[in-house]
Amino acid sequence: MANAKSRLPRGAKARAQTIDERLAEARPNPVVELDFESGYQLLIATILAAQSTDKMINTITPVLFARWPTPADLARADLADVEEVIKSSGFFRQKAKTIVAAADKLVRDFGGEIPLDIEDLVTVPGVGRKTANVVLGSAFRIPSGMVVDTHVTRLSAKLGLTTETEPEKIEADLMKLFPRDHWIDASHRLILHGRYVCKARKPDCGACVLADLCPSVEA
Repeated sequence: MANAKSRLPRGAKARAQTIDERLAEARPNPVVELDFESGYQLLIATILAAQSTDKMINTITPVLFARWPTPADLARADLADVEEVIKSSGFFRQKAKTIVAAADKLVRDFGGEIPLDIEDLVTVPGVGRKTANVVLGSAFRIPSGMVVDTHVTRLSAKLGLTTETEPEKIEADLMKLFPRDHWIDASHRLILHGRYVCKARKPDCGACVLADLCPSVEA
């Protein structure tokens, strides 16, 4: 990860500690909402989830993994067959190419296994730091970094945790603010809070445990 230096907003460390504590109490056992039984399954599901919803992807992956249960199976798959199975995921033609290429990379370079080093994992087609952090954190409990999706991007700015706008720089700031052994769960708590409470279009400020920390709380 690039060592981009940034100055944290005033009071960000104390705010992050309070946010961490309150969200931990509100969501003690946060989990990724994609269904999976292995690192391979979570990797493919996370790639497919781009520009889609976890709920939609959970209707697709049982069929996908029943037909191609291992990276080697998917790497040999006919592209048209994969496209048909994942059609409802959106951008299915590009996603089909990407997941087949990802499976091929796993087979050729990593013996069909998920590499457990983030620098290796991001060499897989379709995998950036966000996807890599999801997979390593949720499938292997490896705190490789913090997941920065659209929810985390929005909340981290809204709550005064960062002034950065680029995902890697936001992640670098959050990694300074949250203890390493909290990175996995804190990421998912922020995602779930953004998904179900602090929604972009209609935040439920009355139900928000962070309302008193938020400068844009709606009465």
